[in-house]
Amino acid sequence: MGFGQLAHVPFNKFWFMLKQVPDLIRLGCYRTVWQFTKRYLKDERLRRAFSIQPLLVGGNPFSTTSIYSLIHYLERSWGVHFPRGGTGALVQALGKLMTEQGIDIRLGQTVAQIQIEDGRATGVILEDGTLIGADRVICNGDPAYTYKNLIDSTHRKTWTDKRIDRLKYSMGLYVLYFGTDRKYEDVEHHTIIFGDTYQELLQRIFDGGEVGDDLSLYLHRPTATDPALAPDGKDAFYVLAPVPNLQRDDWADVKHQVKERVLDILESKVLPDVRDHLEVCFDFDPTDFAQQYQSQWGAGFSIAPIFTQSAFFRFHNRAEDFDNLYFVGAGTHPGAGVPGVLSSAKVIEHLLLEDCADTTQALPCPN
Repeated sequence: MGFGQLAHVPFNKFWFMLKQVPDLIRLGCYRTVWQFTKRYLKDERLRRAFSIQPLLVGGNPFSTTSIYSLIHYLERSWGVHFPRGGTGALVQALGKLMTEQGIDIRLGQTVAQIQIEDGRATGVILEDGTLIGADRVICNGDPAYTYKNLIDSTHRKTWTDKRIDRLKYSMGLYVLYFGTDRKYEDVEHHTIIFGDTYQELLQRIFDGGEVGDDLSLYLHRPTATDPALAPDGKDAFYVLAPVPNLQRDDWADVKHQVKERVLDILESKVLPDVRDHLEVCFDFDPTDFAQQYQSQWGAGFSIAPIFTQSAFFRFHNRAEDFDNLYFVGAGTHPGAGVPGVLSSAKVIEHLLLEDCADTTQALPCPN
């Protein structure tokens, strides 16, 4: 029972979910991550350190099921890995594999609609009106946005607009990317900087409220592992702050305030005089997630990973109403994060092999 056994298999059938219930109860799935951590640790600082992991996949430790405490186990068992050249190198490697397999890749084009005829997806329509026909459609966009904006409501029995609006969404993200004209040798690859409060901060982020000045930050310094990512004598960073998504805040009013507060915290706690050493700097906020990634409400990780939105209860990898439409990525099973997203691709492989066994059309299926 766990990530290794269940992350790469479909949860499209309720009976399969029921089979996991005894193990889930034994593991205490009815507790939150915070409740689970609190049982074993007394020090408030340790409780924070050992309960913050759900934020890595868009969850609030005070409402996310304790099953997500397995993130600790995964990191301890297999380590934390980083591709040389950054995450972009991983994308390039996958793109190279696709090219080698003869896949036609079209970049810089936006899908405006998934065409549905007689209960099946028959292709996609681009913004310029071009129709690309398909026997099967695999979507790696946010399922909530896709259902609501790319598939006409008359075709949707399961995921109606009303149901999508009732879902709990992950928090938004403010990400500041910057390079410095000096190196900060004492800073590790990964650093978490806690704010003064914890539960109050998370309630403000997930339950409504303003961004505020009390932020918790994750600082990423990839040059600690891969110095080639910055010129000699210089450093590259990004810093991430969990913030409310667009359901709760107007980013036009607070963006500059958040940026300055993030830099204040970095200067006072880990990167002295960083403002004086900035050589390049740009940011990405929930508005960008909504516009560039078409994420519903600009959520950083699609829907939140609470129990009633996990496994069978999450967006299915094979659409319930269309048996030849598939979803891959953070919004579907098993969830967000690089391991989860790549595992969801493995789920699609299982489904395609299963579905292609029932048809004479073998060409669209993997070997």
